[in-house]
Amino acid sequence: MYIDKNCSCGEPETVEHYLLHCSNYEEARERMRTSIYFITGNIHMDLDTLLGIDEEEINRDNRNEILCHLENYLTESVSCVGWTTPEELYSGADDHLVLKWNLSNNETNTLVKLPDDVFPTDMHWFPKSAAGGGKKTGSDLFVLTSTDGKIHLISKTGRVEKSIEAHKGAVLAGRWSYDGSALVTAGEDGQVKIWSRSGMLRSTLTQNSSSVYGIAWGPDSDQVLFTNGRQLVIKSLQPNAKPTMWKAHDGVILNVDWNPVNNLILSGGEDCRYKVWDTYGRVMYNSSAHDYPITSVAWTPDGELFAVGSFNTLRICDQAGWSYSLEKPNTGSLFKLAWSGDGTQVAGACGNGQVLIGHLIERRLEWKNYEATVVSSKQVDVRNVVNDVKDKLDFRDRIIKLSFAFSHLIVATSSQCYIFNVRNFNTPMIFDLKEGNVTLILQAEKHFVLVDTAGVYVYSYDGRMVSSPRYAGMRADVLNYQTVALSNDTIAIRDKTDEKVVYVFDAQTGKNLGDGKPITHKLEVMEIALDQCGPATERRLAIVDKNRDLYVTSVRVFGGERKTHKLGNMIQSLAWNDSANMLAAFADSKFTVWYYPNVTFITSMLTMCVCAEKCICEFGKNPQILQFTGNHVVIRRAEGSIVSTVTSPYPSILHNYVQSSRFADAVRLCRFVKDDILWACLAAMSAYAKDLNTAEVSYAAILEAEKVQFIVNIKDIPVKEARNAEMALLCGSPQDAEAILLTAGLTFRAIMLNIQLYNWDRALELAVKHKTHVDTVLGYRQRYLERFSKKENIKRYQQYKDGIEIDWEKIESKIEYEYQKERERPTPSSQPASTGSTGSSVSRTGGPRPRVTAQT
Repeated sequence: MYIDKNCSCGEPETVEHYLLHCSNYEEARERMRTSIYFITGNIHMDLDTLLGIDEEEINRDNRNEILCHLENYLTESVSCVGWTTPEELYSGADDHLVLKWNLSNNETNTLVKLPDDVFPTDMHWFPKSAAGGGKKTGSDLFVLTSTDGKIHLISKTGRVEKSIEAHKGAVLAGRWSYDGSALVTAGEDGQVKIWSRSGMLRSTLTQNSSSVYGIAWGPDSDQVLFTNGRQLVIKSLQPNAKPTMWKAHDGVILNVDWNPVNNLILSGGEDCRYKVWDTYGRVMYNSSAHDYPITSVAWTPDGELFAVGSFNTLRICDQAGWSYSLEKPNTGSLFKLAWSGDGTQVAGACGNGQVLIGHLIERRLEWKNYEATVVSSKQVDVRNVVNDVKDKLDFRDRIIKLSFAFSHLIVATSSQCYIFNVRNFNTPMIFDLKEGNVTLILQAEKHFVLVDTAGVYVYSYDGRMVSSPRYAGMRADVLNYQTVALSNDTIAIRDKTDEKVVYVFDAQTGKNLGDGKPITHKLEVMEIALDQCGPATERRLAIVDKNRDLYVTSVRVFGGERKTHKLGNMIQSLAWNDSANMLAAFADSKFTVWYYPNVTFITSMLTMCVCAEKCICEFGKNPQILQFTGNHVVIRRAEGSIVSTVTSPYPSILHNYVQSSRFADAVRLCRFVKDDILWACLAAMSAYAKDLNTAEVSYAAILEAEKVQFIVNIKDIPVKEARNAEMALLCGSPQDAEAILLTAGLTFRAIMLNIQLYNWDRALELAVKHKTHVDTVLGYRQRYLERFSKKENIKRYQQYKDGIEIDWEKIESKIEYEYQKERERPTPSSQPASTGSTGSSVSRTGGPRPRVTAQT
C-alpha cells in the first residue's frame, strides 16, 4: 500500500488501482511511484513502550508483544525480504538493489545490483533443511521474481546463476517447496507454474482469468495453494486430481500462507480482513474489518503465531486467530513479512522505503506460584507470587523457546540450553545445543524433550542427554505439542508421512517399545497425549482422530493384541493431570473430566459413571485447555483471555490411596464424601487391582447387583489362578483370563470359558489340542443349536459330530471330576485373594461347586 499525495484523506492505493488505467504491471508501478508521497528521515520506536493494543487485546497478562525498529533505506519502496539465518536478512526494492543486513554488527552491504528494467516483487531462499545447512550457515541460493516476467536464481555471493522467462507480465510470487525439489511461481497472467530445482519448466499447474497474487506449498510439497480473485484454490500436483476451491473474501485476496506444522491456511485481502482456514475450506477465524486492506500475512515456522501487515499496521496473532498485540509503525504498507528460522524475529518490507525488524517479547509462562516473563530478547524475569521474590535471568544469546513445568524452567537460546530449578535460580545447568533452532520443549517429571530441525532429544534435568528416538522418514521440523507426547518412561510421536501411525519409544533407551511395531489407528491422528503417573506397564495414550473422537490405548504390548477403547467424541482440547491419571477435555460442547479413564479397559458400563461434566457456556466458543495441575484447570477462551476452573480434590486423593494399596482408607474416603462418581472410580480401581472385598463394597454402593453377585461367586472358587482369571473376565479381558488358566494348567476352565463366551471355534480347538472334553464341547454346542433351532454350519463341528457320541451322564461325571480335582489341588492358602479389610459383610471360603460365568 502507498499514500497518494493527491488524496486528502491519506487513503492508500493498491497497484490494482493503477492497473485499471494502465496496460501492464510495469507501467502501473511506474505511474504509482510518481504519485507517491514518501516519508523520509530516521524513525525510532521506544523499545520499552508498546505503541498500542486494540479493543481485542483483553488478555494483556499473557500476550506476545513485539519490539520494532526501522532500518533506513533509500527513497524507493521495499518489495520483499528474506532470512538466511536469524542474524542475516536480505531485502529487495525498487531501486534495483538487493541488500544484505547483518544484525549482529549492524552492517548493510549491497549483494547485487539488478538491471534498470528489473523491479523485484518477491524473494524466497532455498530451504535450509533441503540444503543440509547447519546451525551457523543458511541457504546458498534464492529465487527473485520481478516485474519483467522473469525469475532469477541468485547465489549468496550475489551472482545471478540463471534468469528465466517465466510469465507474461509480472511474476508476483515464487516459493521453493519444503523438500527443495521444486519451485512454484504465480504471475500477472493468471498462470501457476512448477519448475525444477535447476529452473526447468515442469508443468503449468493452472490457468486463471485473474492475476494470482499469493501462493504457498502444502506441508508434503504435493499440493499448491493459490489465490484466484476472491477465491482460494488448493491444487494437487497430480494431473487428474480435483482442486479444492472456495470463496474466502469479499475482495481480492492479496496474500496467503500455509503452515506445515499446524496445517492451517492464512489469508488476507482487500476486504480488510484476515482469516484462518483448515484444508477443507472451513473458516477457523474471521477477523473484524481493519481500516486498510491486508497486504501481507506470514506464519511463524512452528505455527504457534502469525503476523499480519497492513498500512502502518503490524499485528501478532495466536494460531487460533485472536490478536496478541498491535503495532502502528510509520511504515506505509507492509508488502511482505518474513519470520526468522527460530520464530523470534519478523521482518517487513515497507512501502516508505524502510525495512522493519521486530523482536518478540513479553512471552509469559506460569507454573503453580511462579511466573516467568521474557522482558527482552536476552532476559527473563521470574516472580514468586506468594512472597513476591523476583529473579532476573540474563543470557548471552537470543532466547528462542522456554518451558515451565515440574519445578523446572527450561530456556533454549540460539546456542545453549539452561535448566533452572525453582529452589535456586542462581546456578542453572547449561549445555550446548547441536542445532540453534529449538522448535519444541516438552517436560515430564524426570526429564524433558528438545525438538529441533535435526531430531528429537531426551535430556535429564542435570543436562545429560538420555536418548534420541528416531524412525525411518521422521520429519522433526513439523513436530509440535499435538504430535509429540512425553511421560517419565515413554515418548510418542505421530508420523507425518502416514498420520494414522504413532511411534512409541522407551524414553531411557530411545528404542521402540514392545514388539517394535507402531500404533496404527483406523483414521488420521490429530492429537496425542500420554498419562503422567503409574507404572510403565500401565501407560495409556490418548488419541484424538480426524473425526475428533477420543480413544485410549495401551502403550506397552507384548505379543497380544493392542487394546483401544473409545472414551468420547467431538473433542476440542484435552490434557492429562500432572499428579494423577485423570483426563480433562472439552467434549461435545461440555467440559468433561474422566477421573479414571482406565475404566474403559475394565468395563465400559462405568465409563459415564466416572466422569464429571460442566456446561461449556462459561468458557465461550472453542476454548483450549492449557494446564491441568492438581484440581485446577487453566483454560484459554477463544478471544485469548485466560480463565480457570476447579475439579473435585477427592479423586486425586483416591488415586494416591489405591496406588499405595491403602484400600481401607479409600473406602473410608468414599463413605465420607458420599459421591457415586468416587464409588464408581473405586469399584473400577479395585477390580483392576483384584481386591475382591473392596470391589464388592464399591459395586454395592453404586447398586451394581450383578457385579456383586459375580464377585461373590469368584470368592467361592478355591483355586487362586481361577479367581484371577475370573477377575480378568470381570475387567473385560477374556484373552487374559484364558492365558491365566492355560498357564496354570486349568485347561477345562479355559474350555468352559470359551463356551460361556460362545467362542465355539476356540473351545473346540483347545479340546482337540489337549485331547480332553471334546464331547463336552460338542454337547454344549448341540444344546445351543437346539435352543435356537439352528443347523450346524461350522465344518469342524460337522467333522467331529459323527465320530463322537454325546452322553450327558459321562459329560456331567467328567465335569464333576474336574471340579473335585480343583478342590483337592494344593494351594498356598485357602483364603481368596484380598488386600486389606474394607468392612465387607461377605467373606466366604470353600462354598458350593464353582461356576464358570462370563459377561457377554
